[in-house]
Amino acid sequence: MPTINLPNGSRVEPFATSPARDFAKATPPFPRVALAAAHVVADPLAEQDPWLDVKIDWDRTIAFRKHLWSLGLGVAEAMDTAQRGMGLDWVGAQELIRRSLDAMKDHPGAVMASGAGTDHLAPGPDVTVDDVIRAYEEQCEAVEAMGGRIILMASRALAKAATSPADYERVYARILSQVKQPVIIHWLGEMFDPALEGYWGNHDHMAAMDTALAVIHAHADKVDGVKVSLLDDKKEISMRRRLPRGVRMYTGDDFNYAELIAGDAQGYSDALLGIFDPIAPAVGGALAALSKNDLSTFHEILAPTVPLSRHIFKAPTRFYKTGVVFMAWLNGHQDHFVMVGGQQSTRSIQHFSELFRLADKAGLLRDPEMAVARMKSLLALHGVA
Repeated sequence: MPTINLPNGSRVEPFATSPARDFAKATPPFPRVALAAAHVVADPLAEQDPWLDVKIDWDRTIAFRKHLWSLGLGVAEAMDTAQRGMGLDWVGAQELIRRSLDAMKDHPGAVMASGAGTDHLAPGPDVTVDDVIRAYEEQCEAVEAMGGRIILMASRALAKAATSPADYERVYARILSQVKQPVIIHWLGEMFDPALEGYWGNHDHMAAMDTALAVIHAHADKVDGVKVSLLDDKKEISMRRRLPRGVRMYTGDDFNYAELIAGDAQGYSDALLGIFDPIAPAVGGALAALSKNDLSTFHEILAPTVPLSRHIFKAPTRFYKTGVVFMAWLNGHQDHFVMVGGQQSTRSIQHFSELFRLADKAGLLRDPEMAVARMKSLLALHGVA
């Protein structure tokens, strides 16, 4: 197996790669719903100002969704992993959703849900709660007109405009009363997006949870589930146990997903995760084991992916997309390490080196020779021979 010299603190040390792991494959349905929030592939050759323009390589972007479907995973489209509101605007998101829905027609049984939010409405002192409602209505109507299912994303504009929990209740009641199919509500924590601090009208997560649950209970027939991204397993479990019957908890906890998906005597979480993008083969293998009630193999497969995920999602957590795309590049899903908005610059060479080691340990470098060659090119750019 190939060896590479990787930075480790102030030293550069040789690292011997391991063979890629051959994960078992199975056909859905699985005992858990598993949606991978998928990234977009930038077009590195487009004439553009990378910090200002959004140029997407649509062929590679859609090919990656087909890769996820081939492993039995569903796709959560146009979410924050796709740099939604962090490079990818609403116009680009609509095209992404449309293209993905078209591609899904060639994959019988494939599952997809798409983000609808208010990111075309810039938060500001003159933005009202009614403006937020109209913005949500516009995006929800657009997604449904394309034949898509809705993931109701958290709103920066609402976080700015709301003055009390009652404002959140009014907005969500209005939108949920209008949607055609049950939606997935996404509660994205401030560690992922600082502009969402105090969502649901309270800076205390447990108090905010009371408001979110009141909304869900009042409109349970319009809620398929709730995705909670607070990186706190105890808070997720607490909320999971208080959900109405039939409403799913979709874990958004990229630190503790294995235990949350496995569940306990009182229930379990389904999953809608950004980390499922880079670790998709392992997820497919773990779900195949879970289908056979083989919890030992389920945990054996996912256990080494957890340190990798914790590293990718380390603070500042909002930069996790860089690690996701880095993994896609190492594994040949794209020919370059360029991101929308120039986000490839948000992590250090030390971070990428440790990510490489952890990915290898998890058996997720599908072609170690290619991964080493690509990592060497990145190291050379950083002056590491």
